Amino acid sequence: MGQQLRPAVLFLLVTALLLGAMGARLGHLQLVQGERNRQLAEENRIRILPKPPVRGNILDRNGNIIADSRLSYSAFLWPLAKAEPNWETTVNRLSEILNISVEEITSRLDDVPVDSPQLVRIARGLTPEQVTAIEEYNYELSGVELDIEPVRDYPYGSTAAHLLGYTGEITQEELDNRGGDYRLGDIIGRMGAEAAFEQRLRGEWGGQQVEVNGAGRIIRILGEQEAKAGRNVTLTLDIELQEAAEEALGNRVGAIVALDPNNGEVLAMASRPTFDPNIFSGNITSEVWQELQGKDNPFVNRALRGFPPASTFKIVPATAGMESGQYPPNTVLNTSAFLNVSGVRVGEWNRAGFGRIGYRGALAWSSNTFFGQVGRGVGGETLIDWAKRYGFGQKTTLELPEEASGLIADEEWKQQRFNTSWSEGDTVNMSLGQGLTLATPLQVAVMFAVPANGGYRVNPHFLKTDDNQSLEKVSLNLQNSTLNTLREGLREVVTNGTGSAVNVSTIPQAAGKTGTAEARPRASHAWFGGYAPNDNPEIVVVAFAEHSGGGGGAVAAPMARQVMEAYFNRD
Repeated sequence: MGQQLRPAVLFLLVTALLLGAMGARLGHLQLVQGERNRQLAEENRIRILPKPPVRGNILDRNGNIIADSRLSYSAFLWPLAKAEPNWETTVNRLSEILNISVEEITSRLDDVPVDSPQLVRIARGLTPEQVTAIEEYNYELSGVELDIEPVRDYPYGSTAAHLLGYTGEITQEELDNRGGDYRLGDIIGRMGAEAAFEQRLRGEWGGQQVEVNGAGRIIRILGEQEAKAGRNVTLTLDIELQEAAEEALGNRVGAIVALDPNNGEVLAMASRPTFDPNIFSGNITSEVWQELQGKDNPFVNRALRGFPPASTFKIVPATAGMESGQYPPNTVLNTSAFLNVSGVRVGEWNRAGFGRIGYRGALAWSSNTFFGQVGRGVGGETLIDWAKRYGFGQKTTLELPEEASGLIADEEWKQQRFNTSWSEGDTVNMSLGQGLTLATPLQVAVMFAVPANGGYRVNPHFLKTDDNQSLEKVSLNLQNSTLNTLREGLREVVTNGTGSAVNVSTIPQAAGKTGTAEARPRASHAWFGGYAPNDNPEIVVVAFAEHSGGGGGAVAAPMARQVMEAYFNRD
């Protein structure tokens, strides 16, 4: 009997030990880890769906909307989908529908934990056909969600693309650098106003707290916090004048800048070649990207890149000569076929010279030998000093982050780069806007604003404020005789000189200066800068045609005239 009870006793003991162990484990899970386990269960059932804010609008100076947002479908994936048995079918079908490679889709999930409760955007700006296809193949697309969200829209297409910029999804590297309240999937401004005014435009995220079932499908919405829209931004840009500038450029590679010479407001800024920023609001196919790259650097804003300013720069040696006292306003110099500079001949563009002339005639006919003598006489240091006072060699106050500083070389710069000293030839070349001198079309516009407004260097900007004097002008303290001589000479350029293309009845009396910059071995650049009306200037226009092969008077001046006509002759 005792032997028969032993197995039963042993079984009861083992059972008791197992039950005791299980009870202890359950007690530990409930009492010690209960709160943690409840939290994990809740996270599997409750998820947060972030909702992006609507980006603020961008308006021109007259209230025209030039960048806003429209609602569009986007495709998202739950990170858990990558662990599903039918993942391969899902990703292949999604790749086919969205025209995105499998590698790109999977790469978007690489930096996100599989158990992340947040959706990952795979594509935005879906076409109706893509939305229909995703719904049609819903049974194959486990973990794929469609949602409506705002995407950027530019109603004027490529017009003002470089000034406006575009938007794109933040990368992991950018996220690491920015920090703050940015998150993966955030849309940020890239170049132009979109980047410059990112903090004003972006707004604040909202979200929904939702309950999901075992398959990850939403059962009900538990709570919601509205996203806070971004603030609108009003620019100094005049979209109608911008369209006129783009039309004046046509298919030429180059740039046009229109500026208010009295307060520095940028009225227009065109650059060619260009692009349509709307393409970045959806998925960019490899074909579209290759087409863009096939153009001549379409993302470069040539209005903010440095080029040899050629004879437009002769305003600087003229100012240096008069203000130094070495070549006062009544100076008359003999001009000839060439100027001998340390054994090198610097030629006159007409190969003959213009005889004895003063500043007015030298500006009108753009005499190289006249201004070469003035530059050589005042010396490199004085010339460099006045170039910097006009704003050359440094970035302006414009808000765009992609602006270049141009180049005004000096002794130190030349020693560092070429291990040679500054020479007389460098000074003469600078006097003619050539050699080691580079200026952006915007900087050239700032220079022309000085004689236009009575001697002040304006601070260019394109954020419109109620106070037009919010950015103070810088007085160059020019003598009245210097200003008068400059203004009379620039007027004579138009009436009797190389800028006669602007001497037309369709605009008020204008003043300006042409320029033709050598760019060997390629064709030369063409420049024209000017302002109107001559007696009370309202607008400065600088036109630049890169490697056009024509002279400033023949190529660039008609472009500037076309912009002035649009400004003065509209309703």
